[in-house]
Amino acid sequence: MQVREATPADESAIRSIAKRSMEASYSLSPGAIEEAIQRWYSSDTFTEKLGDDDVLFLVVDDGVEVVAFSEGELVDENGDINWLHVDPMHRGESIGGELFRETRRALRERGAETIRGRVLSDNTEGNRFYERQGLVNSGEGRVELDGPTFVENVYTDAESDDLEAATAPDDEEVYVDHLDTDRGSKGAFHVVYADDAREDKWGYYCGNCERFILSMDTMGRMECEECGNQRKPTRWDAAYM
Repeated sequence: MQVREATPADESAIRSIAKRSMEASYSLSPGAIEEAIQRWYSSDTFTEKLGDDDVLFLVVDDGVEVVAFSEGELVDENGDINWLHVDPMHRGESIGGELFRETRRALRERGAETIRGRVLSDNTEGNRFYERQGLVNSGEGRVELDGPTFVENVYTDAESDDLEAATAPDDEEVYVDHLDTDRGSKGAFHVVYADDAREDKWGYYCGNCERFILSMDTMGRMECEECGNQRKPTRWDAAYM
């Protein structure tokens, strides 16, 4: 088994593995999964990701074919593992663990101080996987998938309370979540809560110019009026724009 960086020739294999893996791991409709795969890994999107210096694409090649892949990215000092998929036919062969360790090592080499993995709470095996790798459940976020809202657990390699109290422009006390972030064109966007229990989402915080933003539009787009920082589509948004 060889872990290497993905190339344009891996596009079809990655798309196929992602589809089979999601069908085996998530209770989403076949139509939602199909649309997600086509949007996440279309030729244009895949080429763009390969050319992005902040995105890391690794594949596991068994000498015959690609059997797994991971997609990570740098968001400020965090190394996010957005996807780690193993072909269901090759699960149970310790491929996922090896790929995780190589992905973590590569993100560390690129400057990541904290490693984060995200997985829907109803994906039991996915949650157990991160726990077996030594990560701890450090918080949660919420994502809308094909209508319903799902809880997404966030795992990190260090226990920490990444919630910072702050004062909004109207003098309201809010809490900036440095764990729940989205990548932007100039800096990360942080979710802001009205309470320290992370139950009442208040808005967002631009990490580039430290400005509060109340909302994004219905298409998942957000731009800071102060500095022009634009939110980049997340792994889920791309399927539901």
